[in-house]
This record gives sequence, structure tokens and C-alpha cells, in this order.
Amino acid sequence: MESRGFQDGAHCQMAWWMESEINSSLLDRPDADLPLCFEQTVLVWIPLGFLWLLAPWQLFSVYRSRTKRSSLTKFYLAKQVLVLFLLIVAAIDLALALTEDSGQATVPPVRYTNPILYICTWLLVLAIQHSRLWCIQKNSWFLSLFWILSIFCGTFQFQTLIRALLQDSKSDMVYSCLFFVSYGLQTIILLLSAFSEPSDSHSPSSTASFLSSITFSWFDSTVLKGYKRPLTLEDILDVDEEFQTKSIISKFEAFMTKDLQKAKQALQRQRQKSQRNPDATLHGLNKNQSQSQDVLVLEEAKKKKKKSGTTKDYPKSWLIKALFKTFYMTILKSFILKLIHDILLFLNPQILKFLIAFVSNPDTYAWLGYVSAILMFAVTLLQSFCLQYYFQLCFLLGMTVRTTVMASVYKKALSLSNLTKRQYTIGETVNLMSVDSQKLMDVTNYMHLVWSSVLQIALSIFFLWRELGPSVLAGVGVMVLLIPVNAVLATKNRKIQVQNMKYKDRRLKIMNEILNGIKILKYFAWEPSFRDQVHGLRKKELKNLLIYGQLQTLMVFFLQLTPILVSVITFSVYVLVDSNNVLNAEKAFTSITLFNVLRFPLTMLPMVTSSMLQASVSVERLEKYLGGDDLDTSAIRHVCNSDKAVHFSDASFTWDRDSDTTIRDVNLDIKPGQLVAVVGTVGSGKSSLVAAMLGEMENVHGHVTIQGTTAYVPQQSWIQNGTIKDNILFGSEFNEKKYQQVLEACALLPDLEILPGGDMAEIGEKGINLSGGQKQRVSLARATYQNSDIYILDDPLSAVDAHVGKHIFDKVVGPNGLLCGKTRILVTHSIHFLPQVDEIVVLGNGTVLEKGSYQDLLSKKGVFAKNLKTFMKHSGPEGEATVNDDSEEDDDECGLMPTMEEIPEDAASLTMKRENSLRRTLSRSSRASGRHRKSLKNSLKIKNVNALKEKEELVKGQKLIKKEFVETGKVKFSVYLKYLQSVGWCSITFIIFSYALYSVAFIGSNLWLSAWTSDSQNFNGTNYPASQRDMRIGVFGALGVAQGIFVLFATILSVYACNNSSKNLHKQLLTNILRAPMSFFDTTPTGRIVNRFAGDISTVDDLLPQTLRSWVICLFGIISTLVMICMPTPIFAVIIIPLGIIYVSIQMFYVATSRQLRRLDSVTRSPIYSHFSETVSGLPVIRAFEHQQRFLTCSERQIDNNQKCVFSWITSNRWLAIRLELVGNLIVFCSALLLVIYKNSLTGDTVGFVLSNALNITQTLNWLVRMTSEAETNIVAVERINEYMHVENEAPWVTDKRPPADWPSKGEIQFNNYQVRYRPELDLVLRGITCHIKSTEKIGVVGRTGAGKSSLTNCLFRILESAGGQIIIDGVDIASIGLHDLRGKLTIIPQDPILFSGSLRMNLDPFNKYSDEEIWKALELAHLKSFVEGLQLGLYHEVAEGGDNLSIGQRQLLCLGRAVLRKSKILVLDEATAAVDLGTDNLIQTTIRNEFSDCTVITIAHRLHTIMDSDKIMVLDNGKIVEYGSPEELLSKTGPFYSMAKEAGIENVNNTEL
Repeated sequence: MESRGFQDGAHCQMAWWMESEINSSLLDRPDADLPLCFEQTVLVWIPLGFLWLLAPWQLFSVYRSRTKRSSLTKFYLAKQVLVLFLLIVAAIDLALALTEDSGQATVPPVRYTNPILYICTWLLVLAIQHSRLWCIQKNSWFLSLFWILSIFCGTFQFQTLIRALLQDSKSDMVYSCLFFVSYGLQTIILLLSAFSEPSDSHSPSSTASFLSSITFSWFDSTVLKGYKRPLTLEDILDVDEEFQTKSIISKFEAFMTKDLQKAKQALQRQRQKSQRNPDATLHGLNKNQSQSQDVLVLEEAKKKKKKSGTTKDYPKSWLIKALFKTFYMTILKSFILKLIHDILLFLNPQILKFLIAFVSNPDTYAWLGYVSAILMFAVTLLQSFCLQYYFQLCFLLGMTVRTTVMASVYKKALSLSNLTKRQYTIGETVNLMSVDSQKLMDVTNYMHLVWSSVLQIALSIFFLWRELGPSVLAGVGVMVLLIPVNAVLATKNRKIQVQNMKYKDRRLKIMNEILNGIKILKYFAWEPSFRDQVHGLRKKELKNLLIYGQLQTLMVFFLQLTPILVSVITFSVYVLVDSNNVLNAEKAFTSITLFNVLRFPLTMLPMVTSSMLQASVSVERLEKYLGGDDLDTSAIRHVCNSDKAVHFSDASFTWDRDSDTTIRDVNLDIKPGQLVAVVGTVGSGKSSLVAAMLGEMENVHGHVTIQGTTAYVPQQSWIQNGTIKDNILFGSEFNEKKYQQVLEACALLPDLEILPGGDMAEIGEKGINLSGGQKQRVSLARATYQNSDIYILDDPLSAVDAHVGKHIFDKVVGPNGLLCGKTRILVTHSIHFLPQVDEIVVLGNGTVLEKGSYQDLLSKKGVFAKNLKTFMKHSGPEGEATVNDDSEEDDDECGLMPTMEEIPEDAASLTMKRENSLRRTLSRSSRASGRHRKSLKNSLKIKNVNALKEKEELVKGQKLIKKEFVETGKVKFSVYLKYLQSVGWCSITFIIFSYALYSVAFIGSNLWLSAWTSDSQNFNGTNYPASQRDMRIGVFGALGVAQGIFVLFATILSVYACNNSSKNLHKQLLTNILRAPMSFFDTTPTGRIVNRFAGDISTVDDLLPQTLRSWVICLFGIISTLVMICMPTPIFAVIIIPLGIIYVSIQMFYVATSRQLRRLDSVTRSPIYSHFSETVSGLPVIRAFEHQQRFLTCSERQIDNNQKCVFSWITSNRWLAIRLELVGNLIVFCSALLLVIYKNSLTGDTVGFVLSNALNITQTLNWLVRMTSEAETNIVAVERINEYMHVENEAPWVTDKRPPADWPSKGEIQFNNYQVRYRPELDLVLRGITCHIKSTEKIGVVGRTGAGKSSLTNCLFRILESAGGQIIIDGVDIASIGLHDLRGKLTIIPQDPILFSGSLRMNLDPFNKYSDEEIWKALELAHLKSFVEGLQLGLYHEVAEGGDNLSIGQRQLLCLGRAVLRKSKILVLDEATAAVDLGTDNLIQTTIRNEFSDCTVITIAHRLHTIMDSDKIMVLDNGKIVEYGSPEELLSKTGPFYSMAKEAGIENVNNTEL
């Protein structure tokens, strides 16, 4: 042996592969070794080859994606220096080889080829390391791989040289030393490259080193943080540039536009084809027939059908293509990783087979056992890395796809045409964003399984065939037979899913409406009716869920049974076919391992297919939405230089292509700087004209030219959830002076004084905590603050009372207002402002009837003059309204309240429209001195400055919307108990008992198989007794079937129990929410409540039961595996303890972090949706101001916020999985090592028995932790539901004390020192009201905004509970009876006419209490009879969501109909005549006078003339009654009412008659 190195030198000159006989002699002995020559050639060239092959590609990719060069770091310098040392070592080696060469002729070429190769390589490495300075990621993954390979291959030579030195100290000493130095240096470099080089500007994930990336160690810091304290949004790392919404969307859109274009062209071609051979039947009708009524109706129906048919055409199958093109790189990478993993998967059974043979044969060398144990460990390790990285890529892909879809849907919503938009309710659009994007995300996670499953199945069968021959086919046959069974179940399941989605959509739609109209439900005591509607839908949904669960159970049963059945049948056939076939350990356990591999793809295939089918539905929905038509604004031309600001040229517009045109042949010029009023009756098309100008309608012909930018104030104000200041600025720069001017002009200063926090007060969703008038003024202020050219104001004065209206007209809109000089188009009902406008446009039925100045139109005596005459008593010739201007200046001094000029008597009174009402009437003197205004303005200024200096601590009550409560820390055990309790303890005991029996049967069947295989040592094929064989097969089969049955029993039980618990939770939640007081709805965004009913309930329905089932199965699986490993090798119990500790600690770290990340995910997700629904409802405003881009950016920011939580969550899962798999791999390794060590005391069947189960444990361990955290995450849903199940309720609906049936018979109301506040932390709103309202009295209530008028009605209905004092109606204290007894006996016509989707009849009478005759009668009295009769479906006409398909006036009349129908003794009118033109208003007043003459009527007024004929008038100020008496009385003395009336031009009671 001594001359080994030189001998080898000689050998190295002849080819080493010719020395196979020498090689085998080196391996075939207890201390085996590889020949040095092989180590010096092949093992050196493998790593070098790898490096040189990949280097050019690597350098090229660095060059392509280079960023700016970063500075030198210690790491970089250290690595370069070490490589330089390597270079020096190689050079010395080369020098030695050359000097040796001179001495001796026969130096093997390897001695100098290798150093030369090394010198080149180290130079290349220096270059590569230097090039990384231009990269974000300083460590090259492929250099790290090279170091690992090089060290691994060097190990063999290392130990050979050491052995040689130990045996003979004189052997080639110098060469060995150089080799050792080089080996050491490489190891140090590898260690260095394992560290990441952090940079401040980039996230750790992008700068992580290769080893840190594959083990996800860069995430350690976050996990640690999460363990120490609950994570917050600030702790979470931002996502990389490439994952940000902006960059993803820009990539995707490039492909989307191309593919969508192609799809649209294809659709065109298809349509042309179908038009060539149309439906021939219709044309077959001859003329006479088609006259008959029936045929017409039939045709109508067919048209309807056709119409619904055409909506089904939309560009198809482009979305997937576009997504694939966007993300193909990621898909490719994950494909390669999955492929490697699948191939490695089949190495394990082969190594297992070898190990069994090794233990069975006592003569084999020990080193073979150790090598195979190490090999097994290495293979499982590699498998883990590939799998986890593959998962990471897939989940990130899923996340980016979800982001893409969400952002695209949002972007599309901004440009969607109204026709398309009308097909979707807000709820459905939000669903596209939430549900459908999620479905796509789920599919991308698992899409590779489609091909991977097939590959795994094929490979399994191939290896099984090698073990058991043709008898495998019997087993495979069973599997194939079960596939169609599963497929049938899966399609059935899908049908149920689709059906359930519909139920869910409908349930959420109702929920949405209930929450939006909760006030009406409470006023009318309608909650039970709506509750029953929801319960009805929920019942259907749960019934479906139950069927779904039963089918799922069958699927689970088959899946459970498949591997057992297959192994039973295969082994039986194998033994029975040929008496020579004896089942031995190698065959049996290798096959069992393969069957276990086979189990996964067979489980996944049906799941993947079903989730793909679900996603295909989502893809269709998304394609339909994203492929929908955009708003066609081609008819609206924007020009720069024109002498007209707005020019309609023969323009006709419609809302819906299939219905009549709404705006007909309008020709209209508006000059720049003009103030134009648009007037007309209800339904004459005023709002439509505005919509047409803004491009919101479909153009029929003609066009509109607009010069400059537009600002728009819609009739129903749209307010964002944010501060008042944000709403007014609307994204513009803040300019203190201008801002104050706008606030003052829009009369907002007094309101800001009342609101907690001034202009920093937060407004709830849809402006829920502002009065109608305040919303309207904020909306107006927003428009005024923007510097636009054209202001389109759609009746902004409707919601404010007369003299606020006057103030606004003067200060903002009128000839001397802030906007003078701008073009203003004002839609208005307020006649007395008309004399001041430049031009009046009179609309009727969608066309311009007349146009001209006030004087012209009066002298024409056309429609306008006639209408004016009807509403005015002439005071001057021609009834001209004269305006005296003399007092203007000094009024402006006092600023707060310009006196109303004396306009002919009641032109003004007619304009009394709806502000929460007349301002605090300050006494004349204080008004004259401008002090008040100055001090208020200054105080506001000071406030602002302070707010800037230091974010003042919030004023009490300023924050309206409470931050969503994010539970932190561990989910309380009580929540689990709560859920388990709702499932039922009895069921749970049975379920767990069944699973335990299943585990026992599982262990039993394994032990039995092990005993069966040991027969092969006692008998050979010829003398194997048949009875023994049959018994083995029979018992094995029976144990298998028992496993299946126990699982079936447990699953079916859990399905029923969980369904029941779902039912109870939803019922309690709904009941409680409907009983919550109004203040709860004011402070909680609807989205948040809906979220409980949508997300959280569906979690409890679907996810939670499945998670808990899986968790129990996993737990029992692990316990049984560990028990089985410990049986033959009890020493393994010692190893379990440290591994268990590692496992539990990883689990604890992970669960804390993961839980919080999931919570943050759901908390950052709801703002995306609420912002989206806000955007959809405010589209016309956003488009008019052209703020689409700003809203888009805002949405992108929110999505990114959510993305970073999702990204961290995904990473935390991988972080955990890689560590757990390491624990699992160690278990496999340890058990294999123990088997090799205790080889002599064991038999082959035990080895097979232990290892085949150990190999299974990795997956189960991983699953258990995943399920634990899933359970924690999903149980949060129960926690959140629970939170809302315990919202404090309002008083009971019905109490023991019931009022008499005919109560209130008189309608007498007494207030005794009544006090009330909105929320406990706020001040009193009513401060001791005492008055007595006699039976059938008509009371008018007046007072400025915030005086407490609306609070008064809320108290009557006990929407607000008293803080002191009492209200007595007909001798009954209203606080002593149930709410429904009270509310059911009062009637209100509320301020906002809220309707629900459903039939007209349902909106009038949800309980079906009244007959159709009564309803028609009510409609007649509400002046809607002719309108309803004209509808195709009459009473059953469908009302759209929120009543969008009726005009506001019609909605108001419908609310009047409700009141007429109820006909109770007490009627409250809350400014009900707001958005109605004078004619309609007149109708309403007449109806109320006639119909409710014998009732007590309380009118919260705001056109003074409506209450001048009241019996008494109550003047409120600051929550107290300042005056109370008949109108005559109050007008006779100078007081607050007198001054109001004077301003309104009312001097005595009689001149108010209409």
C-alpha cells in the first residue's frame, strides 16, 4: 500500500475505467475506499464542469438586470481574499508539478492539468463575485451550489489522503498539505456565503444568501418578533419591487389588452356567423296573427329571453392566457422543482428495499448500512428543499394572481359603462374582488399537481410491477374503478357549490340592504320580516351544505379505503396466483411505501379538478366583468378654445339601449361664465341632462362639447369615510385662505363648531353621522374648493333650509359668489333664485321646452310662466320677483346670517327646503356686530394650527368609526370551548372515539402484515399451508375494512354536528345584530358587519370542520407511527424527547407569528373592499372630477399593504415546513441508524415495518402544525362572530307589559323634562324638553341644524333611549313597553326615502298584512297609482337595490304610501318633502291634511309654509324649547320664530296658502 500515490500515478495514465476489477477489490471489504485516481479526475471535474457550464448564463443575467454598483463590504473583501489564497495554492501546486516533472519522466498528466484548471476556475470565481456588486442579491445561488459540490466531492479524496498518511507518513506529504489547505479555504468560503448581506433599501428576502433562501432563515427576525409580542403592520417587511401591484399590473395589462382584443374579434366573427342563420320561427308569423294580443305578449317574452341570452355573449378564454404570459417564468421554475421532487420521491422505497435486504443478510458489511442510512437522509433532505421552494413559488404566484385580479377589477370599475354596471349590484362586484380572486389564488397554488399526480401514479405502478408483477393490476384496477365514482361525487359537489354561491349572494344582498336601511326597519318594526327572509335563505344554504358534507364524507371514505383495499387485493392476488409466490418483507414493505406514495396523487387529483372547476366559474365571471364595455364618452368632446362652455348639438341620450331615449334632441349652448338654471317637474330629465353632460349615459346621436374641467355636486351627496377636511380637499393641495373661504361660503363653520373635533371629525361610511344638509354642503364645498371651469350642481340647495340656501346661493353660486366668473349649471326647484340667474332652461319629458332669461320667459307666457303662476300669488305686475340689493354690504359684515331680502310673499316660502333646519337664530344685536364670526373663524384657525403642531389628543366622540378590534395573542381557550359546545359534547366524544378505534385498526393491520411476511422465513412456496395463507389474507382485509368504517362513522357524525353548530351561530349572530341599538350601526362600518356574515360564517360552514377533522386524524396518525417505531427499538423513545422539544418550540414560535399575520391579513383586507364599494357608489363624482388615477393609486396602496401580510404569512408557512421536515428527516435518519446498529437483534420484517411508517411521518408532522395553526386561524372567525353575538342589545321588542290593542287611541303625547344623548361620552342633545301635545294636534318643529329636531323623532321611536325624564303617549310611558309595541303603533315618513330590493308590494307591506285593494288605495292616495298601473308587473315590479330604478320623488311618494297604509294615530314627518318639486310637495301635503286629519302629526319642517297651518309650532334651539304656541301667537311677538318667518317672507298666517 505504501507506494499507493505513485502506483496510482501509473494507473492514471491508463484509463481508470479499465480497472473495474481493481475497483471492486477496493470496495469489497470492510474498510472500502474509492481509488485515488477516480477521486482526482472525475470527482474534481464534476463541480468544475457545473461552474463553467452555468457561468456564462449567470454573468449574462447579471449584466441584463444590473442596478447601480454598491459599495464594498467586509463580506465581499473576505471572500475575494480567500479565493486569492486558493489561487495561490493552485499556483504552488502547479509549480511543484512542473519542478517534479524535470526530475521524472512519468508524472501523470492529472498533476498539472488539475492545477491549471483550478487557476482558471478561481479567476472565474473572482470575476463572478465581483459582478455581484451590481446585484441586489450579493450571494450567487449557483456559486453556493458549486462550493457545496466541490466540498462534497473533495471529502472522498480528503479521507483517502488521511488514511494514506496514517498508514505511511512518507506518502506524498506536500500534495496532501496543499489539498488540506485548499479544502479548508473552500469550507470557510462556503460558511461565509451562508450569511446574507443586509441592505437598508431592500427587503431581506431579496438580499438573502442561497442557504438563507432555501431554509428561509432571513425570516427568523420576524418570527422572533412575533413570538415576543404581537406583530403590527410596521413590523412586517415590505414586498419586493417585482411583487408590487403597480409593476404586476403594468406587466399584466400589456398582455391583457392584446388577448382581450383577439377574444373580442373572435366574438364578433361568431356573432356574424349566428346572424346569417337566425331563428327562423319568428319571421314565420304572418301580419294578421302578430296583431293579436297573445302573440305580442309571447314575442315580448321571447325578446326578453333573447335579451337575457345576449348578455351571455362576452369575450371568453383570454384571462388565463394573459395570466400565463405574465407569470410564465415562475411557472417554469416551479415546474422544474416539482419534477426533481417527484423523481426523488421514488428513491426512498428503493433504499428501503436495500436496507431490508441488508438486515436480512447477516454477512453484509456494516458500512453499506451506514451509507444507505446517510443516503436516505440526503434524499429526504433534498426532497424537502425542492418541495418547499416549489411551494413558495406557487403560493407567491397565487398571491400575485390575486393581486392582479383585484387591481384589474378595481381599474375596470372606474371605467365601466353604466349599462354593464347596472348588471352588478355593489355586493356582486365586491364578490368578484374578494371571492373570485381568492378562488384563482387557490388554484394557482396547486395547478402543477395535475401533471405531477399523473407522473407519480405512473412511476408508482412501474415500481410496483417490478415488485409484485402482474398482480399489481388488480390493485390498480380498483383505483381506476374508484376514479369515476369520485368524479361523479365531485361534479355533484360542484353543482351544490354553485347553488350555494347563489344562496350566499342573495343572503348577503339582503344583509347589505338590511344594514343600509336598518333605520327604516327600526322605525317600522320590520326586523322580524327581514330576519325571516334571511333565515329562509340560510335554511336552504345549510340544507345544501349538509348534502355537500355527506358527499364529502363518501369521498373521504373512498380515499381512506382505496390504499387499504388496494394493498389487500394486490397481496391476496399475488399469493393466490402462484403457490411459489411467498410474501417476504422486502416485497411487502417496499410495496406499502409505494402505495403510500400513490395515496397522495390519488387524493389530490379529484381535489385539484374540483378546485379547477370552481375557478373556471370565477374565470368566467371575471372575463365577463373585465371584458364588459367601457363607458363610451366619445360623444362628449373636450375642447380647449371655444366660445361656448357647453354645447349640446342635437344630442339624444338613453340609460339603456333597449328602452326609450331619456334626453331627446337637445340643442343647447351655455356661454363661459354664465349661471344657468335648469328647471322642470319631477321626472322631466334634469338629472339625466347632467348625467349626459358628464358622459354617464349611452349616446344615441348628436354630441356634447365641453370646454375645460368639470366639478360636480350630485343630488344625493356622496361622502367618503374620512375627515371632513379630506372630503373637501379631495386630493388637492391645502390652501388655508381658500379653505376658510370655502367653509364660510358653504355655511359649514357653525356645523364644525358643533361636531366633535371640528373639520378633523371623522365621517362614517356614506356620511352616516352627518345630516342631509351637512352632507350636501360638504359635497358642495368639495366642488367649490377644486379649481374647475364648469360647475354642475344637481339640486344642491334641496337639502338645506331656506336661509342657508340663500347664504349658499349668495356666497357660492350666485352672481357675487365664490364661483362668479365660472360656468355654473344649477338644477334647482327653488323658484326665487331664478331672477338672479343669467339663463333658465325649462325641461319637460327630456327635451328643452324653453330657454331664456327670467324676464324673457315671463313675457313669453309659456310653460314656465304658467307653472310660476300656479305657485305664486302675484304681487307685482307679471308677478316679477324684485330683489333689493341695498342691504348687501352690511349683511356681509355680519356674515353668519345674511337677512333674507323681502321677496314677493311666498316665492321664498316655497324654497324652504330641507336643512336640518334654520340656523340658531341669534338675536339681532349680536348678529350685527361681526364679532361672532371673527372669533369662530379665528378659533378654527387656531385649531388647525394646533392640529398641525401636535396631533391633538382626539376630542371626545371625534373618532366615529372604531378601529376594527384585532384580537392579539393566543385565541382564548373559551372560544374553542364555545365552538365545541355549539357542536355538542356528546357528538365530540363519539367522533374522537371512532378516530381512536381507526388508529388501533391501523396499527393492528401493520403488525399483522409484519407477522405475515415473517412466514417467508419458515415456509417456502411448496410447503406453505393454504389455511395459514387464507387466515393471513382474511384478517388483513378485515382490519382494512374496519379502518374505513370507523373513518366513515366519525366523518358523518362531524358533518351533522358542525352543520348544526353553523346553524346556531348564524341564528344567534343575526338575531343579535338586528337587536343592536342604532348607535352600534353608526359606529360600525357596514362592511365590517357584512364581513361577519360573509367571510366568518363561511369559515364556520366549510373550513373549520374540515380543519378540525384533519387535525384529529393527524394527531392520531403521529401517535400511532411513534408507537410503532418504539415497539421494535425501544431506545428510539430517547430520541423522541429532544426531537419533540424542537418540534414543540418551532410550533410555538410559528403559531404566534402566523396567527397574528392571518389577523393582520383580514384587517388589511377589509379596507380594500370598503374602499372599492365606496368607489363604485361614487363613480359619477370621481369621473366628473377626473380623479380616477388618484383612487387607483389609493387602491394599489391598500392592496400592497395587504400583500405584504399575505407574503409574510406564506413565508412563515415555508419557514415552519422546512424546519419540521428537518425534524421528520431526522426521525427517519435516527430510526434507520438504530436499525443498522441493532442489526443483529432484528429481522427484515421489523425493519420494513418501522421505516415504511417513519417515511410517512414527515408529511404528517408538517400537516399537524399546519392544521393547528389553521384551526387557530379559523377559530378566529368564531371569536369574531362571538364578539358581535355579545353586542349590547336595545330594549326588548316585546315585554310582559303590553299596551291595549287600540293604543294609542287618542294620540296624546306628553314630554316631561326629557333628556337624551347620542352616545354615553357625548353631551346631551335634548336638555329637558317639557310640553304637551293634545290629541289630533298638528305640530310643526323648527330650529337650526343641530337644534335637536331629528333627535326628537328618534326619541319618540326610542331609537335613542332617554337620559332622564319620560315621554307619555295616551297615559302609557313609552319606556315601559316593548319596542315593537311602540314602533308598530307610530308612523314616520323619514328623511331619506330608503327602499329595499324586492317587489313594490314587499316595500309597502313586508308582512303581507294588507289586501291588494288596501295597497292600491294607499298608492292612489300617494299619487302613484297611475305610475304603478303603467308598469308591466304592477305591484310586483322589482325595485332595484336601494330603489335605484325610481326617481327620488317617486321613492318619497312610496314612503308616503307606507304611512297611508299603516294609518296610525301618530304620524311623524321628518323633512319628508326635501327632494321633491313643488307640485309633488303640494300633493304630499294635501294627502297628509286629508288622510291624517284625525291623527296627531308632528312635522319637522323646513319649508316654513308647510307648517304655517299647524295648530302649534315648537321652536327648538340647542336642545331646549325656546318658543311653543300657535303660529298666530308666535308671529305676534318678536322672537326667534318671528325673525325666521320674516326672513321667509311670511308676515301672517293666511298668506301661506298655496
